[in-house]
Amino acid sequence: MRYQAPRWAAVAAAATILTGLLASSAGSFPIYTNQSVLPPGTELNEDAAELPRELFKSDAIGGRRSYLVNLGDMAFSSPSILGGVARQAGMSCDTCHLNGVSNAKLFMPGHSTRPGNFDTTGPLFKPEADNGILDPVTIPSLRGARYLAPYGHDGRMASLRDFVHNVVVNEFAGPEPAPEILDALVAYIQDIDFLPNPRIGANGRLAATASDAEKRGEALFNKPFPHDPAMSCAGCHQPSAAFVDHQQHDVGAGLYKTPTLLNADFNAPYFHDGRYDTYDQVVAHFDRFYSLGLSAQDRADLVAYLTAVGDGEQAMVPASIEAQVQEIEHFTSVLDTAIPAKNLAVIDLAVDTVGGELRECTEDFPDRKDTSVSGGVAERMKARAALKGLVLDLRRIDASAAAGRFDEAAQELADYRKHLADSVPLMKAAEMWSLFNPTVRTAHYVAMRQLFQSATKSQE
Repeated sequence: MRYQAPRWAAVAAAATILTGLLASSAGSFPIYTNQSVLPPGTELNEDAAELPRELFKSDAIGGRRSYLVNLGDMAFSSPSILGGVARQAGMSCDTCHLNGVSNAKLFMPGHSTRPGNFDTTGPLFKPEADNGILDPVTIPSLRGARYLAPYGHDGRMASLRDFVHNVVVNEFAGPEPAPEILDALVAYIQDIDFLPNPRIGANGRLAATASDAEKRGEALFNKPFPHDPAMSCAGCHQPSAAFVDHQQHDVGAGLYKTPTLLNADFNAPYFHDGRYDTYDQVVAHFDRFYSLGLSAQDRADLVAYLTAVGDGEQAMVPASIEAQVQEIEHFTSVLDTAIPAKNLAVIDLAVDTVGGELRECTEDFPDRKDTSVSGGVAERMKARAALKGLVLDLRRIDASAAAGRFDEAAQELADYRKHLADSVPLMKAAEMWSLFNPTVRTAHYVAMRQLFQSATKSQE
């Protein structure tokens, strides 16, 4: 996940209490200072100890991710493909769609009405696109996106490629993306799969192990509505078609496309604007709007069914050194193609993005000045030094390629890979004093939160 905070020098000057901790901090979480280009109080969920599991179709079928998928994954995590405020803030597509899944904690004062939604037509990122209305939409999960056309909550775009282009250029003021980058972003999104769910079987039907409540809920889901026998929940959320019908409907909140129910347990808040937190509230809404006359037991059974359909295996995974290194390796792999092809644009993007990931990883091993962490100073310093050395390796690759010395760049890539492998034992040796240790992570971010709040008060 990429988010690089603004420079904190001015904050440290105004609030000397932050000197020890902020001097070592390049990451951020809630923003409590006016030194950021984002609104004070913004929450980006940067202190999360667990991340959504990202499952790829290519992995699931025993293949390997293509160059285009890895390039798209890397671009998705790069602030440089966005523009203006987003780039200055260090935000990327992954900031909102964390590991391709909705970031339910994202909140920006003045642009969100609740955590998990955001106004894409507001004044912050592209002022000329501001419609003058606070009308945020929930951040959608991208799992199974290849099955879910049309795109956008209102289903306004049939093409995923057109939709991605619109987000980059029109919503976040990014420069016109190269066709290769746009193709790569689409390939990456289309490769993100639903989490497997053993609670449903063929054609979206409940598995034989379903509870009685779930089975009753399934029957109600397929039951015609009293006022119109041609309608049912299953008529729009078609179980055999990823629980969508690819159509737009007005269910009392405006004209919006049918969302999938697969893995929906992890997609709250619900409805296009995030007005509902739970399935109970969603069921109550449909009961009222369609005058279904559901009993309390009926509502409970429908919730049980929706919960079964919306489940998924291992939805969250802990942040770990192994996962971080694996992501860095996937991103770096694009250089295996870009260097022989003498593709300077991709080489630059890879060096910038992977370098940012390495710098972020460096801050997972707090500097000696960070008073929220005790012990392991020597181990932490070795890990930090190794990671900083990798950033320098990347710069050498970039410099050689820019000078047309592509054979040297290829050799330097091999050296970089050796140094990356050598850095892993150093990171593991420092792990117990790093932010990969949940206890240390909690203490670190509690201290940062308190100090950021103190800094804000001192600036008022």
